[in-house]
Amino acid sequence: MQPPTLQDVYRARQVVYRYMAPTPLIRSAAMSEALGCEIYLKLETVTPIGAFKVRGGLNFVAQLPEEERTQGVITASTGNHGQSIAYAAKTFGVRAVIAAPEGANPDKVAAMRRLGADVVLTGRDFDESRVWAQEEARLKGYRYVHPANEPLLIAGVGTASLEIMEALPDVDAVLVPIGGGSGASSHCLVAKRLSPKVKVIGVQAEKAPAMYLSWKAGRKVETPEAATWAEGVATRTPFDLPFEIIREHLDDIVLVSEEEMRQGVISLLEAAHQLAEAAGAAPAAAARKIQDRLRGQKVVLIVSGANITRDQLTRVLTDPQAW
Repeated sequence: MQPPTLQDVYRARQVVYRYMAPTPLIRSAAMSEALGCEIYLKLETVTPIGAFKVRGGLNFVAQLPEEERTQGVITASTGNHGQSIAYAAKTFGVRAVIAAPEGANPDKVAAMRRLGADVVLTGRDFDESRVWAQEEARLKGYRYVHPANEPLLIAGVGTASLEIMEALPDVDAVLVPIGGGSGASSHCLVAKRLSPKVKVIGVQAEKAPAMYLSWKAGRKVETPEAATWAEGVATRTPFDLPFEIIREHLDDIVLVSEEEMRQGVISLLEAAHQLAEAAGAAPAAAARKIQDRLRGQKVVLIVSGANITRDQLTRVLTDPQAW
């Protein structure tokens, strides 16, 4: 697998923009004042599925050979990647099967089913679902779509980075959540290519630090569990393609606690009037944690994942001990 080039991302934009518009990049005056820097929010929450991953799904499925379209696709997801594949499959008339963990976000499961995907709840977490999906692909002939080891996916999600760099070419830092790593790796490939001075900073949950540990060690490190409530970043193992890109180009990874992500959700809601799930609020949590390092800079927070459940939001607002 070769990483996508900047030209691949420009080509992906021609596909993606047929089905969705560029997302807003807004300055938050309240967050800027609170953190002592210029805070801009990249609102990937307003995509058709409420997350940046739809860009990759559209670019990937649009370029499937006819034989693979006929066979159908299968993937594994805690929800947002699955929605992206389901949305793209519906757009192009392709059957989609999504494996999700048994305790998956019910709103995301319902959304995938509304989009026409066959959702199979299997495994205790994302990684067990992924193993099932790979075996099901082998047995039944589906085209398996890896959640991150797909250059076309990374090229598609990289279109968000193009939008940032065109709207704010003098940005100093981009903070992006890391689950499988497609988002963080795409910003490494696009933002840093267009502006070598920009810092790309990943954010992971303390309870799901596989990419952080791997980045520090310079080799892939698996963890026995990913016990975070932020399902969008709940992975136990890094994936080859994004890991190689991140290992070479990422500037830093910040770990945030469950409570810090809860506060991130609240901060976005109160200061910016934006509702995000825990993974989508992780960059806001990280910005607060490293605000001294960011002082006086222009900083973009990737707000991706608006699919918080009513129950999760209730606990965020009323029960600090919920996680």
